[in-house]
Amino acid sequence: MLNSTKTIQSLRGMKDIVGSESELFTYFIENASKIAQKYGFSYIETPLLEETALFKRSVGESSDIVNKEMYQFIDKGENDVCLRPEGTAGVVRHFVEKKLDRAGGTYKWYYYGPMFRYERPQKGRLREFHQFGCEVFGIANVYEDANIIMLIREILEYFDIGFTLKLNSLGCVLCMPQYKNNLVNHLNSFKSELCEDCNRRVDTNPIRVLDCKNEKCQTLLKDAPKITNSLCSSCNSDFEKLKEILDFNKINYEIDSNLVRGLDYYNKTAFEFVSNEIGAQSAIAGGGRYDRLVEFLGGKSTAGIGFAIGIERLLELVKIKKEEKEFLYIGVLDEISLNKAFEIAIKKRKTTKTYIEYTPRGFAKHFGIAQKLGCNIVALIGEKELENGIIYTKNLNTKEENNIILEDF
Repeated sequence: MLNSTKTIQSLRGMKDIVGSESELFTYFIENASKIAQKYGFSYIETPLLEETALFKRSVGESSDIVNKEMYQFIDKGENDVCLRPEGTAGVVRHFVEKKLDRAGGTYKWYYYGPMFRYERPQKGRLREFHQFGCEVFGIANVYEDANIIMLIREILEYFDIGFTLKLNSLGCVLCMPQYKNNLVNHLNSFKSELCEDCNRRVDTNPIRVLDCKNEKCQTLLKDAPKITNSLCSSCNSDFEKLKEILDFNKINYEIDSNLVRGLDYYNKTAFEFVSNEIGAQSAIAGGGRYDRLVEFLGGKSTAGIGFAIGIERLLELVKIKKEEKEFLYIGVLDEISLNKAFEIAIKKRKTTKTYIEYTPRGFAKHFGIAQKLGCNIVALIGEKELENGIIYTKNLNTKEENNIILEDF
């Protein structure tokens, strides 16, 4: 029998976004979206629930996400579905479903919203988390790789977040197979010493071994062959050109030959932005090129590149800029003034964030409520003010007080 007295709490690894955190969250989304729009991106919203096959074919069945972390179930229609663990696959699914791969042209979308992965909750890592991301289709030019990196840099710099850019190339269908053979031969020489996950990856997706966070594995991998030494002429030319563009635009970076990203669909350019300000989970943004992903999902070969930013990881570093935004508090000193105060509030909301307190109170009480709400301007009206056609205002930051003619206000 259901215990109706038991308090229901949020699920482990999931949390409410409210108060000062919600203010930071919406502040980040609003400004990151404006920057993406400046770069020619338009908004796309994809469903939270998708066919499981979408992620098995895109993210890769060998990935930890598909193997261990998906919220997967059979729905009432006997469909195998899951909550999205990342954002790119759904956008690519839309691109193919709407036959945009056949139409040709360039498409740029940005998105934000919740993703779901069943993993051990820790600081900066939740089971329901939020990402902001951008995806580009139809541009194979390496200048777009640089453009995406500059977009992320502009977002992070807007919020005064320090970062290090790590860069790698994962090659293509011409150079990656030979590299994988070389890597597997190297790994097999000490395979028994690798962790359980790495042993599995040697057979399923060997380059993912390079991404292992186990300290012993990282020590063993110190002398592993580097993909950047095995690139074909086309991939090498693109990688050198990308570095040249970043150098010309004074964007500092580090080459990290073990950077492979956590998803199977990347090729050529791969990058991560990392921060030393948030502890062990230092990656705050990452992405790269995925020129074969549209094909993996049944579409026509189409160049693609994108990135995602983990919003929760950034929020503790985000500070709202001090350009003071007016938050108006309107209060009444008596019942007679409430109709006028209500009319004023309706008009002010067209241009200003406004709160109205309906209960008549004295000055001190109104100031106290306004401060708790975070309002910076208080406007009070009573019978006397109504008769004189004025409204009393006080700026709680500067302490400046005025009686303003109602029409001017």
